[in-house]
Amino acid sequence: MRIFDPHVHMTSRTTHDYARMREAGVRALVEPAFWLGQPRTSVGSFVDYFDSLLGFEPFRAAQFGIRHHCALALNPKEANDPRCTGVLDLLPRYLRRDGVVAVGEIGYDSMTPAEDEAFAAQLELAATHGLPVLVHTPHRDKAAGVRRTLDVIRESGIPPERVLVDHLNETTVELVAGTGCWMGFSVYPETKMSPRRMTHVLQRFGTERILVDSAADWGDSDPLTTRETAEAMLEAGFGHDAVDSVMWRNPVRFYGQSGRLDLDGVETAGTGRETEVPAVFAGNSLRRGER
Repeated sequence: MRIFDPHVHMTSRTTHDYARMREAGVRALVEPAFWLGQPRTSVGSFVDYFDSLLGFEPFRAAQFGIRHHCALALNPKEANDPRCTGVLDLLPRYLRRDGVVAVGEIGYDSMTPAEDEAFAAQLELAATHGLPVLVHTPHRDKAAGVRRTLDVIRESGIPPERVLVDHLNETTVELVAGTGCWMGFSVYPETKMSPRRMTHVLQRFGTERILVDSAADWGDSDPLTTRETAEAMLEAGFGHDAVDSVMWRNPVRFYGQSGRLDLDGVETAGTGRETEVPAVFAGNSLRRGER
């Protein structure tokens, strides 16, 4: 079984987690920029953070045979902090870098005017740099947040197939299903979606344009919930091809739109074969030595 976790915060995890993920079949991941747990004191802290996501963290992942990519952005929570507004001026310098396969996480936390401005500005940056976007939907008043998110996406003019609306659940998936956007589900040990609940969503809506992630960070989370969901799919009667579509091919299709997804040389779990990446995705893959 091969797994591509499309949303996991490995900066908050240990090398033991990387070893467990490798054993579970994880061969690639995307780490979006997010709030680190306490207020930052300056824009300079973002410089260090972004550099780490493009340098040390891919190196750390590679020690365990896992390919690391990232998505960069001013996250919704910190969009409300006046000390962080300069990040929007900083981002273009980073969004040109190989290894950056999306703009994210962007979207809403508390649905404030500052979040509105940052969301719209970063959708424009994504369009300018030809990158897909990973959208964070709020954990409070989620349905209203998803509706507002979809309104902003429509107003921006960005093609919906380049947008992943994440942190969905049973009450919000139907709002996104007919829009053309990709639908993301974060599977947690106690909150958000469980593996069994995720299989019920897949049974109802199918496997197209659906991504399953662990969103593992410094909170109560587990980077192996992707594997647990794959096993729950098999137990629920899904075939191995359906599991591979959700756990591998869908993330490759979505992030491959960046032209920077680099899976060259990544072995398919359990087969000893290298992963094949469609030529349209590999055309602008990471060029070694240019970081």
